[in-house]
Amino acid sequence: MARLILFNKPYGVLSQFTGGGPGETLADFVTVKGVYPAGRLDKDSEGLLLLTDDGKLQAQISSPRYNKEKTYLVQVEGEPSDDALVRLRRGVTLKDGPTRPARAKLIAPPELWPRNPPVRFRKSVPDHWIELSISEGRNRQVRRMTAAVGLPTLRLVRWGVADWTLDGIAPGQWREVRAGMGSTRR
Repeated sequence: MARLILFNKPYGVLSQFTGGGPGETLADFVTVKGVYPAGRLDKDSEGLLLLTDDGKLQAQISSPRYNKEKTYLVQVEGEPSDDALVRLRRGVTLKDGPTRPARAKLIAPPELWPRNPPVRFRKSVPDHWIELSISEGRNRQVRRMTAAVGLPTLRLVRWGVADWTLDGIAPGQWREVRAGMGSTRR
């Protein structure tokens, strides 16, 4: 039976087990041996990172050809216009080509843990939150998509991948689930 770990990756942690300083790699948080990330999150992104010991499952989660939807809570600088949201929904053209259409909507600020370090606050520039769901996973794609519509990303939290979410998992904590969605808590 494949192992599947749902990990809430804190800001500043690499999506790998080696190569960083103290507190900067998965090895500092996940003690399960033989599991590897299915996909990546940048060091400056937070949220759901899936780890598994099953190569086939890893490919199904991370490869765009399987259309696993990834949902992000994105704090952006500026005020999203209806036009910007429509452009995200239709897909935007990036340097590496057009993105697939996304689901995008303006949301109220979510109740999240504080980020360390905190996001910079500027009195003269408003910020808002968008929920953005994509079915591919190019390098820094969400940040590049929001920038393409004039909304630089300030904070990026991956909340879900397919049916798996961060619900009930604090930053730096993990939960093991059966690949078929049953769960056991750590």
